[in-house]
Amino acid sequence: MRDGMTEQGSLLPSEIEELARKVVEANVAAGRTVALAESCTGGLVAAAITEIPGSSAVLDRGFVTYSNEAKMESLGVPLDIIETFGAVSIACVWAMAQGALKHSNADVAVAISGIAGPGGGTTLKPVGTVVFARASRGDNAKPEGELKVFADMNRAEVRRHAALCALELLLP
Repeated sequence: MRDGMTEQGSLLPSEIEELARKVVEANVAAGRTVALAESCTGGLVAAAITEIPGSSAVLDRGFVTYSNEAKMESLGVPLDIIETFGAVSIACVWAMAQGALKHSNADVAVAISGIAGPGGGTTLKPVGTVVFARASRGDNAKPEGELKVFADMNRAEVRRHAALCALELLLP
């Protein structure tokens, strides 16, 4: 490692960069653009995509909405969803993905929210709980969501695994 870069000259681990390359290539081939609504990953997924030359043909924009207020203001997530289900819920990430589509020109949006730790977990939502949603334009608002628990991992590992899952959801 030199100058804080990985050995390949990338800012990110090779597994993330490789998957981001597949995302860019597959979406270019499909002629579609993507948007991201990230919370616990803090822009990591967008950063991975922009590591790839030619990503400007794919990435329309990314929203880093870490606070509940940002989710409501930037993406239009209703307060009642956050109060009823919490920010780490399928309902919240579905609303985030819908908001990312509404506030972008993208064909597909992926949203991520979770508890990366080391604190913040509960019995019902332990540290490592991450929720994902994907929404596509013209999909007749068919909800697509998933909850994963990355147990026994540190903060960096939870965020890395969440980024990888989000990238997988961006594949056509």
